[in-house]
Amino acid sequence: MEEHNTSSTDFAFMGLFDRKETSGLLFAIISIIFVTALRANGVMIFLIQTDLRLHTPMYFLLSHLSLIDMMYISTIVPKMLIDYLLDQRTISFVGCTAQHFLYLTLVGAEFFLLGLMAYDRYVAICNPLRYPVLMSRRVCWMIIAGSWFGGSLDGFLLTPITMSFPFCNSREINHFFCEAPAVLKLACADTALYETVMYVCCVLMLLIPFSVVLASYARILTTVHRMSSVDGRKKAFATCSSHVTVVSLFYGAAMYTYMLPHSYHTPAQDRVLSVFYTFSHPC
Repeated sequence: MEEHNTSSTDFAFMGLFDRKETSGLLFAIISIIFVTALRANGVMIFLIQTDLRLHTPMYFLLSHLSLIDMMYISTIVPKMLIDYLLDQRTISFVGCTAQHFLYLTLVGAEFFLLGLMAYDRYVAICNPLRYPVLMSRRVCWMIIAGSWFGGSLDGFLLTPITMSFPFCNSREINHFFCEAPAVLKLACADTALYETVMYVCCVLMLLIPFSVVLASYARILTTVHRMSSVDGRKKAFATCSSHVTVVSLFYGAAMYTYMLPHSYHTPAQDRVLSVFYTFSHPC
């Protein structure tokens, strides 16, 4: 009979790559990415708040997206940097639980916000005369509140169940942070039913906002196709291009990790793809 860990027992991360000789290089690269992301998002929030010309619904939502990015990256990357700097890759049970909850909440909020931002682009291009009414300050706050509610619901539902399983002697997480699929592989109990429920939950978390994105951009493409002005088409595509890029990277990597069966990808591929929706996607 295998022993189980207690709440005071540490977990250990395998890290982004297995080879320890790359730790110095990874520390430098991740530090640069981390500082650059914090500065870029911080400057964006500052400019949006101080420049009256940017006090529009689109930039209001963008400032909150930048805030979520800053919080999101700060739940995972500082721990990675400390591990590489001190050559230790352990995390306490409480720390792993907190990281897991914050990760689920923030990534869920970002999924919903990115999806609902497509609605803003749809209104701006397809209903420009009604834009001030359809995207009023009240509607913007409802979008923000709805995004945080969706993310928090995901975190509060899945975290307690994930961390309540008994864990075996092998406490080495094959990842660089406490992501649910990697943590569940250490459980001694049968997690098949819960993994199915979690899979359905993740699919809904992805497909609901992604459906909003598809519906919005389908209408946008129809409207742009009917435009007679070449300049109008270029302006519409320029307005949507950055959002489409972020959505493609963020949703694509997450769908590959959470929606494809485990037999189609390896833990090493999951670690690399997690980078795209953890700290490398642009704001």
